[in-house]
Amino acid sequence: MAGHDDALREFIIARRGPLLRSAFLLCGDVHEAEDLVQSTLVKVVLAGRRLDRIDNIEAYTRRTLMSVFISSRRRLWRREHPHAAPPDTQAAPGGDPELGLAVRAALTRVPARQRAVLVLRYWEDLSVEETAHILGVSPGTVKSQSARGLAALRTALGDALPGAPLAATNAEEARL
Repeated sequence: MAGHDDALREFIIARRGPLLRSAFLLCGDVHEAEDLVQSTLVKVVLAGRRLDRIDNIEAYTRRTLMSVFISSRRRLWRREHPHAAPPDTQAAPGGDPELGLAVRAALTRVPARQRAVLVLRYWEDLSVEETAHILGVSPGTVKSQSARGLAALRTALGDALPGAPLAATNAEEARL
């Protein structure tokens, strides 16, 4: 039993940062992202009692994060209302901070399920099949939600992109 607790503790310590980044991309607010990660990790710890029945704790955690995010968007009201504010930390040197802010702001205008697909596919770099498994949908749904999400992101970005509009990143997306 103590071995399971130690393994779970190590997993949480190692994955909290990446989960927080993914949650931030989903919701666009650092405080709400912390709440999402906290709720997710509570569910993972509670499920840790049956850890021997969970085949892949990484996939279980990602799926839980997506479920917590999507269910938070289904509520008729939310206690907190995010406001536009500069990020709490500086961007990494070499990037375009204005473009990053524009993309994150545009991402908040993409519907929740499409945003979940975009974050899993393009931020977490998961395959269509892995994304489908995590979200509990078919690969075709992932493809269509990805195409619609990218189209919504392009529309939300408008003229914020320098040069040409977003191009498809691989042959699969070009086909969609």
